[in-house]
Amino acid sequence: MKSLKHGKSISDPEITNISEHGFWLFFQGREYFLPYELYPWFKNAPVRQITNVKIYQQSHLYWPDLDVDLSVKILSRPSRYKLVWRAD
Repeated sequence: MKSLKHGKSISDPEITNISEHGFWLFFQGREYFLPYELYPWFKNAPVRQITNVKIYQQSHLYWPDLDVDLSVKILSRPSRYKLVWRAD
């Protein structure tokens, strides 16, 4: 009898550290640093809002309390993507 092949491993995203400069996110076996300079939506957010992150369509992450979604591509190479942010 053979064991069945495992499906694609999908783990929940995890915030591993938060500092005054940004935070570290562990997702799909990689850790990403999100500096507030590049991701200003998180700068003044409470810890509970930063840590409330959900998987959205397997390659996107969504912070529902902040209405922010980012793709893994953006996290991997932020210089390739122009992030637009306007203060309301």
